[in-house]
Amino acid sequence: MRHEPPPLKEAGRHVHRPLAHDAAERHVTGSAPYIDDILEPEGTLHVVPGGAPAACGVITAVDLAAVRAHPGVVAVLTVADIPGRNDVSPVAGDDPLFAADRVAFHGQPVFAVVARTRDAARRASRLAQVTVEVATPLVSVDDAIAAEADLMPPYAFRRGDPANVLAAADRRIEGSLRIGGQEHFYLEGQAALAVPTEAGGFTIHSSTQHPTEVQHVVARVLGLADAAVEVEVRRMGGGFGGKESQASGWAAMAALAAHVTGRPCKVRLDRDDDFVMTGKRHDFLATYRAAFDPDGQVQAVEVDLAGRCGYSHDLSSSINDRTMFHADNAYFYPHVAIRSRRLKTNTVSNTAFRGFGGPQGMLFAERLMDQIAWATGRDPLDVRYANLYGTTDRNVTPYGMVVEDNIAGEIMRELERSSAYRDRRQALAAFNAGSVVLRKGLALTPVKFGISFTTTFLNQAGALVHIYQDGSVHLNHGGTEMGQGLFIKVAQVVAEEFGIALERVRITATHTGKVPNTSPTAASSGTDMNGMAARIAAAELKGRLAEFIARDWQVPVASVVFRDDRVFAGERSEGFADVVKRAYLARTHLSAAGFYATPKITWDRPSGTGRPFFYFAYGAACAEVTIDTLTGESTIDRVDILHDVGRSLNPAVDLGQIEGGFVQGMGWLTNEELVFDAEGRLRTHAPSTYKIPTARDVPADFRVAFFDHPNREDTIYRSKAVGEPPLMLANAVFCAMADAVHSLRPGRAVALDAPATPEAILFACKAQQSAED
Repeated sequence: MRHEPPPLKEAGRHVHRPLAHDAAERHVTGSAPYIDDILEPEGTLHVVPGGAPAACGVITAVDLAAVRAHPGVVAVLTVADIPGRNDVSPVAGDDPLFAADRVAFHGQPVFAVVARTRDAARRASRLAQVTVEVATPLVSVDDAIAAEADLMPPYAFRRGDPANVLAAADRRIEGSLRIGGQEHFYLEGQAALAVPTEAGGFTIHSSTQHPTEVQHVVARVLGLADAAVEVEVRRMGGGFGGKESQASGWAAMAALAAHVTGRPCKVRLDRDDDFVMTGKRHDFLATYRAAFDPDGQVQAVEVDLAGRCGYSHDLSSSINDRTMFHADNAYFYPHVAIRSRRLKTNTVSNTAFRGFGGPQGMLFAERLMDQIAWATGRDPLDVRYANLYGTTDRNVTPYGMVVEDNIAGEIMRELERSSAYRDRRQALAAFNAGSVVLRKGLALTPVKFGISFTTTFLNQAGALVHIYQDGSVHLNHGGTEMGQGLFIKVAQVVAEEFGIALERVRITATHTGKVPNTSPTAASSGTDMNGMAARIAAAELKGRLAEFIARDWQVPVASVVFRDDRVFAGERSEGFADVVKRAYLARTHLSAAGFYATPKITWDRPSGTGRPFFYFAYGAACAEVTIDTLTGESTIDRVDILHDVGRSLNPAVDLGQIEGGFVQGMGWLTNEELVFDAEGRLRTHAPSTYKIPTARDVPADFRVAFFDHPNREDTIYRSKAVGEPPLMLANAVFCAMADAVHSLRPGRAVALDAPATPEAILFACKAQQSAED
């Protein structure tokens, strides 16, 4: 069920209006160009990586003679060909482009084939003889815990005295929850095209969320200055975090091939290789204890969050930190210890994924609320209400940030009413009482998600705006477009500022030569930061034009108004294009760079205190499910969502983000399962074995509404970020499935881990019905 969103109250000419994505027509007609669609320069070669045949061990021999002899092969690259550093890591220096002496995960690139055709390169790559003295790999969280294999030091947030409160409490629970990972499954796989330019430089076309990092990494591998490398990206066919840090290695591989051959070179990973060679969402084991009063209000919590990071750091430090930041979700823990271990395994390094660790922390919080409800016999929704953050007290997070904008309870109560939660709860109880095989479950869960990079220096953005003599506008900024609608939103902002038609604003590809030192398009902050930077640049240009008009018309600068494609002051008006032309002739500078740095945020990691987030985005979802207790199969019958987007810049785009984020989260928690065997090989490495949601999985009754509430912080037109928070609305589906299982034996804790596949549901049902306590 879907209705087109209306424009919001007090909508401007362009902002707060449901406008189509700038490339919507090109998307659906297949005419929007991605990296593999760029016309290849004459002589372009194709690059295919060759991976290690084992997950752990010493490389004793590499025989590439048959690879080099294969028809069409131009070059074979190894670590010996790298003129700079063998390092494509974002932070820690521990991600080699090619394995040299040891392999650390199955499929780790050891070499790359450069050939005249992609088919020749793929066929040749299979002829390599890589010999490894195999050691026993660490594959799972349990393996790493048993081996005490910590990739980085443990970290913790603490408040009060949870250990003593737990020891003295009358009512306690304890438990564990396994939380699975997730494959990004972007429609456009990892891809890059490297073109040599004069004086030893390179232009890189990359499917990346972080062009500046690609620039840094390519320069590092080739031993060049950053200025010798230009990176451009017009769009990605999805990213979801998987192209924040991990696009850099493939761009560096293409650039190295171009360096060695002197010809343009392109990497486009085969889907199986993309699965095997790129990181996933971190999987976790959460082990916890909690004390609570008779109403289910939490008195103390201790939780240990063990995250599987893979073989190297990648972005795991910040990701695991954010899991801790969101282990409270929307709930106040008076006495709390949140402890984190970051574990090293012989698997590909896990990486950013929509929510960046936050979903795993929130899922623990929701399991905690459910288990307290099962122990007290109260409705889980009432336990959630009892534990929500307050507004004047009970409003400080475990990391010392005051929750100033708490609207979680208001959203939940409105959704409780609009979804008829209480009536449906009674109807479900009646259904379950009369049904032996099928059981229904219902859950209403909140989301409180912090908006900002927790790596504080990343909270900055730049934009470049030109006005041409005909009044058309060229817009460029550091954000990247991956289908989420960032470009149209920023264009709306600029058109609104100038009072001109949206069609007059030309959206251009992100380019490190136009806006330097950009931050990744991540942390849901793309519009917040780049929209502000573009608005600042446009305001600078408006100011110059207003000063010109004030001098020319002899009017106060403050009286000059831009609207309806014209410039007004007093009784006079003139077309925007005519004003621009005359301003140019009067030698007015018609280009401006805007810069924005997010205010108010501070974070002192050693002490675990500060204000890491500019604000929180909120939402709530109510999900109803049916499970088959004999097969474990499930259906999602109805979903109601009420989501906080502030004053939406573009309700149509934001609706798509909410729906899409929810469905992606639903997939993570239901049918998307990553399976590694004991040798560290990923067995679910293709669409045939790894199942993402299809159109049939989307709830037939799917109701989405906006909670129209202006952001209290001074964001772009008082909007709120909407990229990541909706994914965590899907927690309601997982909790509803647990609720259905719980109905088999009320009062008993449910042993359901995520994802809730049919097998997991079936095992949970059997455990719930067993005679053993």
